[in-house]
Amino acid sequence: MPDDAFLPPVPDTFSPPVPDVFIPPVPDAVELVLEAATMEAVFAAQRHVRIDAMRGEMLAEAAGRGAGVTDLVERSIRLELASAMRVTEYAAGQMIVQAEALVHRYPAALESLAGGRMTPKHAEVLVEKVDRVEPALREEVAARAVELAEAEPVGSFQRALRSLIQTLEAPTLEERYQAAVQNRRVVVESGEDGMGVLLTYAPEVEVRAIFGRATAFAKAIAAQEGETRTLDQIRADVICDLLIDGTTDAVPTEARGIRASVVVTVPVLALLDDELAETADPPVVEGIGPIPLSRARELCGGDASWMRVLTHPETGMVLSVGREQYRPPAALRKLTKWRADRCMGPGCWMPASRCEIDHQIRWVDGGETSLENNAPFCKNHHLIKDNTDWVVTQIEGSGGAVEWRSPRGRRYVVQPERRVPVFTVSVEKNAEAAPF
Repeated sequence: MPDDAFLPPVPDTFSPPVPDVFIPPVPDAVELVLEAATMEAVFAAQRHVRIDAMRGEMLAEAAGRGAGVTDLVERSIRLELASAMRVTEYAAGQMIVQAEALVHRYPAALESLAGGRMTPKHAEVLVEKVDRVEPALREEVAARAVELAEAEPVGSFQRALRSLIQTLEAPTLEERYQAAVQNRRVVVESGEDGMGVLLTYAPEVEVRAIFGRATAFAKAIAAQEGETRTLDQIRADVICDLLIDGTTDAVPTEARGIRASVVVTVPVLALLDDELAETADPPVVEGIGPIPLSRARELCGGDASWMRVLTHPETGMVLSVGREQYRPPAALRKLTKWRADRCMGPGCWMPASRCEIDHQIRWVDGGETSLENNAPFCKNHHLIKDNTDWVVTQIEGSGGAVEWRSPRGRRYVVQPERRVPVFTVSVEKNAEAAPF
């Protein structure tokens, strides 16, 4: 028997064994953009640190020369920075303010920026908003602001931070509101080519209601056959007609009778008892934020067009009409919009009152008209959901959270502003409220 009889057969082509080495995945186009954005944040943090160090060095050289000299040095610093970076002195001054705030007052935000966990725009908004907070609350707000900045898109972050600040400052809101309302006024500014600007400084609830009513008028008029004006042009004409003539006789029949509408949410017991009001959440107006309790009591006792949402557990909520009808009944539409408070598109803050109610599972595909299948989307996000490869679903059992899955497989979750209370029965047969 030959010597090689027990050798294994040799394959036609020999391939050496592949070593067990990790090969990183190739980044896609979106990851390459994100990588550049992260680098931008890292370099922005470095810029802030170096600007503040430059300012500190130049101020140290002027120490002991008097306040007047220090002011001149500050001006000189702005001029040098502006000249070196080829920006305006105003822009240079803003850079110095941002740098000083992040390095000395908000180091956690600077660290987050340096790690690419927030964008330069997030940092800019954080400094602008938190610097205006009462000093006693600033540390708490700054810490929570960093958490929000790392979790939310810029638009949602700005909205959430504003709401946080207003909520924490709510105990003094009544006093500050009464002082601010004394400054209400109307100002006229001349423009060019025979135009002008009418500025109205008044309580935001009324200002938003005015704008909302004018917009409703404008949309009804824009739908008329032969109308060629833009929505902005019609809105301006409507306001002028109402203020000058005081009537709506000149508008189409479909637009008459339109009233201002504002959504106010207030703990029901706070309306009845001042002591309970001190520990309850502050009243909130959609798109505005907390308002004084005295103002909320006025709104809740006023015209029926003001929607009242009482956050004390109530029964009788319309949660679903199944397959009985496509259009949600008024109570369900109100509840769906109240829960979300704004468009449920990622980063969008279009008020829910101006959004369309969408069926997650389309009506033609067997979807029901229910709170679990409905969510508000602005026109733009509604079009994207229905006509692109984005996959949008309301997460079951989440209380209204909506998941957006991009064509490239990335997942973005949008949480509603509020939870709807539902009721369960305990072993002792006592009614309990639980988050929906």
